[in-house]
Amino acid sequence: MKEQVDLIVDEASEVVTVAGDGPAVGAALDELHVVPDGAVALRDGLVVAVAVALRDGLVVAVGPGEELHATYEAERELSARGGVVLPGFCDPHTHPVFATTREAEFDLRARGGTYQDITRAGGGIFSSVRALRDTPRETLGKLLTDRLDRLVMCGTTSIEAKSGYGLDLESEVLALELLADADATRPIDIDRTCLAAHQVPPEFAEHREAYVELVTSKILPTVQERGLARSADVFCDEGAFTVDEARAVLEAAKALGLALRVHADELAPVGASELAGELGAQTADHLVKISDAGIEALVAGGTTPVLLPGTCFSLRIREVAPARRLIEAGLPVALATDFNPGTSYIPSMVEIIALACGLLDMTVAEAITAATRNAAETLGLPGVRGRIQPGALGDLAVLDVPNHLFLGYQMGWNPVTAVVKDGAVVWQRHDDRPALL
Repeated sequence: MKEQVDLIVDEASEVVTVAGDGPAVGAALDELHVVPDGAVALRDGLVVAVAVALRDGLVVAVGPGEELHATYEAERELSARGGVVLPGFCDPHTHPVFATTREAEFDLRARGGTYQDITRAGGGIFSSVRALRDTPRETLGKLLTDRLDRLVMCGTTSIEAKSGYGLDLESEVLALELLADADATRPIDIDRTCLAAHQVPPEFAEHREAYVELVTSKILPTVQERGLARSADVFCDEGAFTVDEARAVLEAAKALGLALRVHADELAPVGASELAGELGAQTADHLVKISDAGIEALVAGGTTPVLLPGTCFSLRIREVAPARRLIEAGLPVALATDFNPGTSYIPSMVEIIALACGLLDMTVAEAITAATRNAAETLGLPGVRGRIQPGALGDLAVLDVPNHLFLGYQMGWNPVTAVVKDGAVVWQRHDDRPALL
């Protein structure tokens, strides 16, 4: 008598399990635990495939298709059609609540303008703040859900998502409320972060300390009291918040019981990484200009470095985060899109994996681990995610590629053909396009 499950995903060339406990560090980052189909057994006319069985939103078993089909039967089967099955991607740094895109800034940078130049001229984050404040709630909500659906179509099933384009109490609360609403209605899990300390808004330009006080005494307490966010973030860098200002924000957040995240040392080595490690922040993100002391601080503080190669690409930065040094230091490196309207309008973790291989000198296996298992460990979401193993959440991405190495080799299209969330197929591409070989 076979055990009944809800779904079997089979006929994959590879199931990349990324199995293991906790985050992967060092050499373990390069160990994916791939279950291949192995061979075609012609003597019995049986194709030995690879399959994943899911039940009650969890993975029940993973292994050769012949073995799983002998043990389980399902109400529905999903063929990978010779493609690769991966854990649903976990994206630990996104900014999806915004009103308008900023493609003109990309062209300005191509013409020699810098991030700091654009911000000083009233563009950048400030232009997003003006647009968000002027946009009705219903419009912002529809834009958000459309973007989240696009992330799902790119294979992402869990994200960290920030506010940060409101920079006042009303607008920051609105952004987090919209994220909470979307979390309840869309097939993607959202770990919410308050980024009220994204920039000092123009109305406080001459009174920076007053805005820090607003964030620490009003915005963060309101967000915490209403349960709108699990974490607080601060942009500590050249042209943003100073180390002293960031410390005030982070210490206030920590006193409220919020987890800490830091936009750190992207544009200059200001000491943000050292601060993140000192305060035991969950993540320090960007890290293009991190110092040796900053790396040591992250190790001492148990802080995960989240690298954002899409931002380096969009900003035309020739220097990138030192991924190899961070890995060699024993840190559990994670990858994220930094999906936002101005400096990384990239929804696809598949593209980020390719950029990590090309720009950060990471192997394909390291990049996949960083985009799944390690990224998942930075999220304050329940359940085991970012890997395919018994008892883990049934979140999968099926890709139309012959093997996992294609994720570092091929760019320029979305190879995701199906997405499984909590054991159910939530998106599927219905066509007969073959893999690009």
